[in-house]
Amino acid sequence: MYQDVDPSIIPEVNLFIGGQYTPAAAGGYFERLDPSTNLVASRAASGRVEDAEHMTAVAAANFSKWSTTHVSERAKILRRAKQLMPKYRDRFAQLMLTEIGAVNDWVDFNINVAGEAIEAAVALALKHPSSLAENETSDSYIVRQPVGVCLAIAPWNAPIVLAMRSVVFPLAFGNSVILKASELSPATHSLIAEVLHEAGVPKGVISVMTNAPEHAEEVIASFIANPSIRRVNFTGSTRIGKIIAGLAAQHLKRCLLELGGKSPLIVLKDADLQLAAREAVYGAFLNQGQICMATDRIIVEQVIADEFIGILKEMVADLVSGDPRRKGVKLGPVASPSIASRLSALIEDALDKGATLISGTQRRGQFIDATLLDHITPMMRIYSEECFGPIAGIYRVDSPEEAITVANNCEYGLASAIFTRDIPLARRMACLLESGACHINSATVKDDPAMPFGGLKASGYGRFGSDACVDEFTEVSWITVSPT
Repeated sequence: MYQDVDPSIIPEVNLFIGGQYTPAAAGGYFERLDPSTNLVASRAASGRVEDAEHMTAVAAANFSKWSTTHVSERAKILRRAKQLMPKYRDRFAQLMLTEIGAVNDWVDFNINVAGEAIEAAVALALKHPSSLAENETSDSYIVRQPVGVCLAIAPWNAPIVLAMRSVVFPLAFGNSVILKASELSPATHSLIAEVLHEAGVPKGVISVMTNAPEHAEEVIASFIANPSIRRVNFTGSTRIGKIIAGLAAQHLKRCLLELGGKSPLIVLKDADLQLAAREAVYGAFLNQGQICMATDRIIVEQVIADEFIGILKEMVADLVSGDPRRKGVKLGPVASPSIASRLSALIEDALDKGATLISGTQRRGQFIDATLLDHITPMMRIYSEECFGPIAGIYRVDSPEEAITVANNCEYGLASAIFTRDIPLARRMACLLESGACHINSATVKDDPAMPFGGLKASGYGRFGSDACVDEFTEVSWITVSPT
């Protein structure tokens, strides 16, 4: 449960550099407001270009001591961080409540999967240890080594797991890392560095930059332009991802981009409708639908559509948005007024153009109840725009073939799901879906940090997890030795 804290005590965080918190050079701060109460949730240092340059220099200076630490020792340190996570649970919970309006279940989900991400990164680094030339005896061989300083830009929506994932994979391979915290969860993200520092990650190897929203562009541009930054990973919107990709291209910097999604969940006529409905509700409304893998589109065969929608309607009846501090609240607020306004506009546009409201009511500030819209057509904005909120559209189709066509008629390609008892058919359909992951008879929201995760099309490129991400955080050199 959440701690009973004095609301007058506002967490204040500074830049995390060299193993300690340091004010920004210009001394400024910005405030993050609680989406439930509109009161100040946290106050964070407003880093600028000079801070980015200093932070990068510190990270570069401390790279060698971490990169030359044996992989087994790095593994011990990072596994210690996993063991420490429960100790920090209440602090994380309080910060996630006030900064992003998270319910308790979402906090625990984040902590559990963050631990799995640490283990996956460690296992991968142990499987692919850095090679040192003096250990080689062949006259032609490959050396794999850490790249240097990595910039990790993490989002606010799953602040623990996505920030941990963004830093622990490069750390496991021996890189030093700068975490550029989200302006919506600066204190939550800064706490990640405290965990890693207590676990034994050396001073200067992990740093955290916080900045006011109006300074984000200059700070990110400064980091990417700095010659010491060798890799960039970004999880967030496609719009910002395109900007980061453009900046990285200018400086020939490799980047991993895990961007937006509009995940389809296909329900065929022979599916277990109770199971499909339960997983659709989970995927659409977990964390208020503010998940890149969220079930945005429910594509259902016409012959069972009415029955299926009836089941869905019953399941979402109690998903009323409210302050997570109140007992029994399962759906918190969306993260900002601008998000609430955009979602409300999507709903109004759909209804104006003929959609049917199955569940949901008019928004109350940043509180939006679980909303289901039936009879979605291509004329509606919601047909193609990512929702990233507690809204799911229902698309009726006449066949599995049409379901594939509708699912692929989208710029995004991150995750998908198919519900049917015909597993051979589902396997064939999965190979036709344009998405980085497909889950048969389970939700679009599914985490296994040991597996490759990323998207196609406007959902980005590169992968976290598995052998697919080794090249994201290491460099390979070919070395030959000729007789003298």
